[in-house]
Amino acid sequence: MRTGKIVLGVVSGALAGAAVGMLFAPKKGADTRRKIADRSNEYVSGTRTKINELMNDVSHKFDSVKNKTMGKKKEMHAQIDGDEKIIY
Repeated sequence: MRTGKIVLGVVSGALAGAAVGMLFAPKKGADTRRKIADRSNEYVSGTRTKINELMNDVSHKFDSVKNKTMGKKKEMHAQIDGDEKIIY
């Protein structure tokens, strides 16, 4: 969770800095607004990509842990079933 907050903070700061820098630049308003929109779209696209990569990574790790847990569960059930057969 901390990594996500740090990434969000860095991206937000970068967007704010870029917007302020462009607003104070000596260009036409239309050009400045177009640049802000283009940069915003780039940052949003990059952020979405990073979030998707993070979600895929977490999903793969979760599936791996789940599969290992299910394997251990099956082993335990097999041992319990084997022990019960010996007792009877």
